[in-house]
Amino acid sequence: FSNQYTEEEARKLGVVGWVKNTSQGTVTGQVQGPEDKVNAMKSWLSRVGSPSSRIDRTNFSNEKEISKLDFSGFSTRY
Repeated sequence: FSNQYTEEEARKLGVVGWVKNTSQGTVTGQVQGPEDKVNAMKSWLSRVGSPSSRIDRTNFSNEKEISKLDFSGFSTRY
């Protein structure tokens, strides 16, 4: 999973947060922003992803409304 594409999509949509590849071959992360933009990002993560990725399943959890964003941009964590 190439996080470069995820970062680009996040910036295009205007969401903030982070993404990280795990040692189990999965991707974890956090996305924050207006609900419609977060939903668009979730849709992209579920259906498109990076060109070389294979998406078997997506699981979104811990969704909640927040009063302010915790991140200023979108980054890859290692």
